[in-house]
Amino acid sequence: MTLVDPHPDRRWINTYGMWTDEIPDWVPASTRASTSRAPVVVGTRRHVVDREYSVLDTGRLQDGLTLDGVSVVADSAVALTPTSVTLRNGAALSGGTVIDARGSAVGPGVPEQTAHGVVVDEETAARACGDESAVIMDWRRDNGADADAVPSFLYVVPLGGGAVLLEETCLVGRPGLASPELSRRLVTRLAARGVTLRGDEPVERVRFAMRPPAGPTRGVVTTGTRSPALHTATGYSVAASLRRADVIASAVLHGGGVDSAGSRAVNRLRSVGADALLSFPPDALAPFFDRFFEMPSTLQRAYLSSDDDVAGMSRAMLTLFSRINSSDRRVILGAVRRAVFSAAVGTRS
Repeated sequence: MTLVDPHPDRRWINTYGMWTDEIPDWVPASTRASTSRAPVVVGTRRHVVDREYSVLDTGRLQDGLTLDGVSVVADSAVALTPTSVTLRNGAALSGGTVIDARGSAVGPGVPEQTAHGVVVDEETAARACGDESAVIMDWRRDNGADADAVPSFLYVVPLGGGAVLLEETCLVGRPGLASPELSRRLVTRLAARGVTLRGDEPVERVRFAMRPPAGPTRGVVTTGTRSPALHTATGYSVAASLRRADVIASAVLHGGGVDSAGSRAVNRLRSVGADALLSFPPDALAPFFDRFFEMPSTLQRAYLSSDDDVAGMSRAMLTLFSRINSSDRRVILGAVRRAVFSAAVGTRS
């Protein structure tokens, strides 16, 4: 087995948050930096989510994913076939299975998620969001953004050891909001809540594509954000990528495919939701998430976390559609029409 990575010794530094019930059993509980039992979402009002939310200790996770018996090549893959990899230095590698985990690059016209956060102590975080264990989304408009500007929300999660991440996040934009604007909004929001930053807090910056590259090489297995593990309406991918590792290992050892008809259908439905989010007017997002988090937790879970539950995903989307207003329904119907047209064009080409 060979791993190609341009920076194999680079340490992981990003914050990886996910619903606890998404984490596969083989990932040790010791890799969790924190677990919040009553996370909150704030749209136009407060919602307590009936699911645990965990943040991983990325150092422990990385150390636990050992490379024993793996040959590591410090280079980049520039061309792939189902059985070969061409490296940037011109060398070629061959194998029975090629797995593409190169991620998905941002670029013109590609939807992206961006965020700018600071790490503070628990006391400072409590002044910003009260006694909440975690805040997955806070859409209140106290961040100084204009009413017609691309909206952003506050994400608050404990990192363990008394540290808390406060992060201003653009869920999806084309392009996403730039880090300086998100930083300005975060400072404004915190000041409105009586919190003044010192200016020397550790900073986290996030920017990644919310779409896998078009036209993957036929026969090459994909994973990570280059695959259906990327939830194109939320940006989450880590837990799904960990689960996908089991499916890929089984396919390599025992044969069979990685992506089922169900997983492909779920991915298409997610893309409809992502297109709708890009099309909503700025003032529609907070009420939209009110309606979403008013649904039963089983339907929330089906939409946010299912890998191949087409029936559950469909029920969640139809239930939400029945609860939103007529203008939001028109936006979603437009996203459905575009998806159908795109599929028809893809079939003919």
